[in-house]
Amino acid sequence: MSQPVMVALAALLVGLVKGGLGPAPGALLVPLLSTTMPVTDAVGVTLPMLMVGDWFALPVYWRKWDGQALRLMLPAAVIGVGMGVALLTTLPDDALRHVLGAFTLIVALYKLGSDTLQSLTYRPRAWHGWLAGWGSGFGSALANAGAPPVTAYLLLRGTAPTAFIATTVAFFLVVNLLKLPIFIVTDVLDGSTLARTLWALPLIPLGVWLGKELVQRINQRKFEWLMLILLFWIGSSLLVG
Repeated sequence: MSQPVMVALAALLVGLVKGGLGPAPGALLVPLLSTTMPVTDAVGVTLPMLMVGDWFALPVYWRKWDGQALRLMLPAAVIGVGMGVALLTTLPDDALRHVLGAFTLIVALYKLGSDTLQSLTYRPRAWHGWLAGWGSGFGSALANAGAPPVTAYLLLRGTAPTAFIATTVAFFLVVNLLKLPIFIVTDVLDGSTLARTLWALPLIPLGVWLGKELVQRINQRKFEWLMLILLFWIGSSLLVG
């Protein structure tokens, strides 16, 4: 598919995630875009989309988040973002594609095993929050694939559904705001990259509406399996291609 089609599809996927279809569609963003552009450009293109999606979701979940979890995760996320950007801006594109493929497969494997996390006996430790924050900051900066560490940590904590969503929204809003000036300074996000994104931003609210409609109409389990198949396929293609 052409680059404009992929950008439009990415905007719709952001809306689907914010509309309630879960994080799996979001993990497809950079891998799909990287089929038509360098990985660095794909990461830069998706950041404005994700930030628009964050602002759509924030008012709905304002102050419903787990403050303790955020206080543990966010300081370490700053370090993770710095390390992720360092790799993103120094590795050649071929190496980045392999890393992106590995991250995509990790997301798929996490999703495959996430149902068991809630049944585990868990004793919370502060360093678990630090590790989750660092891992999500690193994955978000390197490939916009930071969801698994944070979501696994919150599942293990037994976070209630509303607080779970609110905490992830608040966490990634802050992480994305941290990434913005760094991406601009390092030219991951520049004027030409932004121009390739702006026209597609109105598709995000359409995706949010579509996501809300699909949640009520589709079989969630079948949809998750479809996302898993796509994640394994794209991740494997990037890793060995």
